[in-house]
Amino acid sequence: MTRAKGGFHTRRRHKKVLKFTKGHFGQRKNVFRRANESMIKALWYATRDRKNRKRDFRRLWITRINAAARQNGMSYSRFIYGLKQANVQLDRKILADLAVRDGETFARLVQVAQEAIR
Repeated sequence: MTRAKGGFHTRRRHKKVLKFTKGHFGQRKNVFRRANESMIKALWYATRDRKNRKRDFRRLWITRINAAARQNGMSYSRFIYGLKQANVQLDRKILADLAVRDGETFARLVQVAQEAIR
């Protein structure tokens, strides 16, 4: 019996990898072995950075809330504590958006937090 090399399936798999790595630099886009390594690394980075994106956005929101809270005479930690005491259930994403887009509403939230602490 003759040896089956699987030419069609191999070619289809190679084409899929090379299509994925379109836009990569040098051999990483047109030599299957290098392209496969590049693809595996790219998928690994993508998986890792989906987690990191959540972390990065939370840091950004906290920075924005802190800056806006300090403009209104309060630190970030006291502000969050005051909101928890006042039973205001807004997450950091919404608070950061209010801090950037609607300063008056954010100032009112700072007042609510100050009154809850007293």
